[in-house]
Amino acid sequence: MAVDNFEEKINILEKEAKEAINQTLDLAPLEKTRIKYLGRKGEFNNLIKELPKMPEKSKAHIGHRLNSVRNDLETLIDEKLHQLRDKIIEEKLRNEGVDVSRPGRGLSLGHLHPLTKVERRIEDIFQSMGFSIVFGPEIESEYYNFNTLNIPPDHPARDMQDTFWLKDFRSKNPKQNRLLRTHTSPMQVRYMEKNNPPLRIIVPGRVYRYEATDASHEIQFHQIEGLMVSKSISLANLKAVFEEFLKKFFSAKGGKIEVRFRPGYFPFVEPGIEVDIKLGFSPKWLEVAGAGMVHPKVFEAAGYIPGEWQGFAFGLGLERLTMLCYGINDIRLFYSSDFRFLRQF
Repeated sequence: MAVDNFEEKINILEKEAKEAINQTLDLAPLEKTRIKYLGRKGEFNNLIKELPKMPEKSKAHIGHRLNSVRNDLETLIDEKLHQLRDKIIEEKLRNEGVDVSRPGRGLSLGHLHPLTKVERRIEDIFQSMGFSIVFGPEIESEYYNFNTLNIPPDHPARDMQDTFWLKDFRSKNPKQNRLLRTHTSPMQVRYMEKNNPPLRIIVPGRVYRYEATDASHEIQFHQIEGLMVSKSISLANLKAVFEEFLKKFFSAKGGKIEVRFRPGYFPFVEPGIEVDIKLGFSPKWLEVAGAGMVHPKVFEAAGYIPGEWQGFAFGLGLERLTMLCYGINDIRLFYSSDFRFLRQF
């Protein structure tokens, strides 16, 4: 191809491309035009492939001309692209009729889980009575979970059907055997080992039991342990604390609340009691806690001189209290992550 013909072809393609770009009214046709003229297999690339056939003295001039035209077309396409995008935005705003004076839409905020709400409420009540809040490890040793709490080696609670052991083998040293704690009671001894009486604490936390799940049982749930130790603590103090707590906790529900204490057995308290309540006009008594006077062997395991100190301990079921508070009939709902359930609180 002669040099004059080649330059003429460049001029014709430049004119065609500019007319096509200027006449384009939408983004999709503009992209097709770009591909047709500037794409990898486009018209200008085809011309570049013919450049080696040109005379040596004309190659530099023609190459410069091709690059100049390509750059001009790319600039023109970018300008057209911005014009079309601005036009689309303007049409969209005009069609939607946006009122810029209206306030913006509020963000959808999350909220606390019902268990968290009730736990904080319980903590506030006990703090108002002088109790401190402490926390303990969920991965516990056999020593603190059982031995220090006067639970003998042949007690059923140590069997595999009740406890999640972290290894298949059992060491002869109970301090080396690890498990997921079955209750928050191990913090009784852990705290007393490092703190001198008198003391008042509650210990909220998650616990684990290896058992079948149903509407009232789960393999994981929450307990709130309580411990009060001084020189002259008695069952009368335990009774007063529980009645005050339950009265404040259920005050929002209105009506009367009845509390009763009946004998119960727990290895780490002596005597042991179970706490029942009856709300309003309901004929049913509901168990809400286990409690009792701290066993002398627990004091001994903590390094206290037996007989010098007295105290009481108790364990509240957080899920049970939450179910009573909100009228929930299935414990499994707390761990279902079902928004239809969670949005109610």
